[in-house]
Parts: sequence; C-alpha cells; structure tokens
Amino acid sequence: MTIDPRLTDSSPAAPITENGLFLADVWDGLGASPKALPAKYFYDAAGSALFEEITVLPEYYPTRTELGILDAQGPAIAALLPEDAALVEFGSGSTAKLRRLLRHLPGLSAYLPVDVSGEFLREQAETLRGDFPGLAVEPVVADFTRPFALPPGYGDRALAGFFPGSTIGNFEPNEAARLLEVFGRILGTGATLVLGVDLVKDRAVLEAAYDDAAGVTAAFNLNLLHRINRELDGAIDPDSFAHRAVFNEAASRIEMHLVSRRAQTVRVAGRSFSFREGESIHTENSYKYTLDGFRALAARAGWASVEAWTDADGLFSVYALRREA
Repeated sequence: MTIDPRLTDSSPAAPITENGLFLADVWDGLGASPKALPAKYFYDAAGSALFEEITVLPEYYPTRTELGILDAQGPAIAALLPEDAALVEFGSGSTAKLRRLLRHLPGLSAYLPVDVSGEFLREQAETLRGDFPGLAVEPVVADFTRPFALPPGYGDRALAGFFPGSTIGNFEPNEAARLLEVFGRILGTGATLVLGVDLVKDRAVLEAAYDDAAGVTAAFNLNLLHRINRELDGAIDPDSFAHRAVFNEAASRIEMHLVSRRAQTVRVAGRSFSFREGESIHTENSYKYTLDGFRALAARAGWASVEAWTDADGLFSVYALRREA
C-alpha cells in the first residue's frame, strides 16, 4: 500500500459529507494490483458499532489492556498535560478511554473529538455533555489523516492530543510518521500527545485477536463491501468474499484481507472490476512495534518520547510524546 499523498497536504480537509473521495479511493483501490482499500472506510455507523463489539471480545486484548494502563497510569499521564488544556482526540469513536483520563483532569478546558463518522461522533458527544456538564465538548467531523481546522477560539489555547487504540498501527511506518507530523502541526510546538501502540508478541495471540471465533471481526471487514453497496451504488455480493487475518512476521504486521471465493466481476458506480478465485482486497494493516522501534519512528516525526507505560505482560504500550518543533 502506497503512502497517501493527502497526509502531506497542507490545505484544510474537504467536506467529508461528499462521497467523491470515497468513490475515488474505491475505484483506485479495486483497480490496483494488488487490490487494496483504506482502512478508514470501515468506520461508518455500522462499522463503528461492530468495532465496539470487537473491543469486548475475549480474543481482543488491546482494549482491555490499554484501559488497564490508563487506569493505573492516569495520574502520571495527567501530570504531563497543562491543567487548562483543550484535549483533541483523533479518531475518537467511543469515549470509554477518554473517561479513564477525565477523572484525573478536572481542569481540562475542553474536549474536541475528531472522527469521520459524524452521526456516531455527535451521539457520543451528547452523552458526554450529559455526564460532564462542566466540560465544553466540541465535536469535529473531519478526516484526521489530513490537516483540519479546529473550532473557532481554540487555536490559541494550550492543546494536547489523545490517540488511543493502536490506530497508529493501521498506517505503514512512513505513513505513521507523516500522520504524527500532521498531529504536530495541529497541536503545535510543546504539545503532549498520548497514544496507544500495540507491541510485538506471539503469532497465535495476534491472529486470534483479528479472527475471533464469533465472527465479529469478519463482519466488520465485510461491512466495507456493504458500505460500498449502500453509498456508492455498488453491486458486490459480500457472501462471495471471505475474511482472512494473518501475521506477516517480516513486516511485523497483521494483515486483513477480503478473499474472493470465486472468479467474479463486481461493479461500483458503473465501473467493473474482475477478481480471480483467491484474489484478495487488502483492507487493513496493523503494525506491531517494539518500544525502542516506536520511539525512533516518533523522533523522525518531531516527537520526543517522554514516557512509555506497558502492562505486566508486555502486550500493549501507552506513550506520552512531546512535540519538539
């Protein structure tokens, strides 16, 4: 998968209510060899709901492990953030992890969740306002992989960033570094970014986490085809594709694919794309890092590692990074 040139675009993000960008990415991805689609399109309302189901599965260790780290290290994390900061959460989704930090941040001036799934984002924001009436909550519907404007009045405030859930692993290392540079431009020099990073571990543990026995991850992957059908006038039979998750040890990443069960032709908005039996659409990567390996990647993007916390079993890590320039 190539580096997304939009990660280097200095212009504000285009309105994401239009499907033009989605369609262009689908046409480009299905027309490529090998075929691939950006993982960010998993997260429509249905995909976001399915992912929330994934996070509580017994095989899926990242969420419960990260929550445990946030519970244990919340005071230490809070001590690194300005008391009156506005907290920008990139790709916010559920507020479960944020709530672990809020109990340690009574002086937080505002919370700015950023996500492409506007409906889900607004629902979560409304619930949070009800539970924390003293906290200003300003949702931002935007593609967080591209520079975007903060709501009026927040440009001059002390800002901090929150990027939990190991989403950084969905980007190839060069893309991840460029994404961290985008975050740095939004948050500014001296800002602190708290983010989750999944760690290298046993293959069996990794593959089970992305191919659960209940089939929820398979449904999450296949929902991408349902979304194309719903939003882009697609004619794809999701039952003609199978979910596959495999650990690519050489690249240190889990790969998710949708594998064509037979030779077939699909259509999207009037264009046709042919598949051989066994040919796949590469839908997601999830890179796994060592502690030192991620510190080096962050440094390339202008971030210094202030602290890194892990669970007792070394499954997952949470970093506090400081923007140097």
